[in-house]
Amino acid sequence: MDSKTSNLRDIKKMRLERHWSQEQLADMSGLSIRTIQRIENGENASLESLKALASVFEINISDIDKKEALAQIRKEEKYVQTVKGFYKLLALAILNLGIFLFIAISESDSEGWWLFLYMLIAWIFFLGIYAFGNVEFFGKDWEKKLIEKKFKKK
Repeated sequence: MDSKTSNLRDIKKMRLERHWSQEQLADMSGLSIRTIQRIENGENASLESLKALASVFEINISDIDKKEALAQIRKEEKYVQTVKGFYKLLALAILNLGIFLFIAISESDSEGWWLFLYMLIAWIFFLGIYAFGNVEFFGKDWEKKLIEKKFKKK
């Protein structure tokens, strides 16, 4: 699938926002209903079809590319910030645990070791909560496979 095809997923959204049927869009664009259906399903579209749809929606084909590229950049930036946040938290945990380990080794009684153990458990808990809230363990691919398996879709 080429980049223009993947950008056409917005065509259905734009059509529905205007409360148009596929037949109405086909009439306005001069394309067949079947072509509209194929494009909305993510299949390849010719440049002429793209131009016809862009004309109907009063947009440039390059505008579709820019919107998708901007959305992708935002998604990537958010992911990078999430990973950076996790690494910062991990570094803080290691520093904190290093201090408590030093205290536990320095003291001869078991109180320092218990304190270290409590801090270790707390940091594992905090890092686990952060990871659980920010890492997508079950993505779209997993959901799709589960549905296909359950309902025997191919």
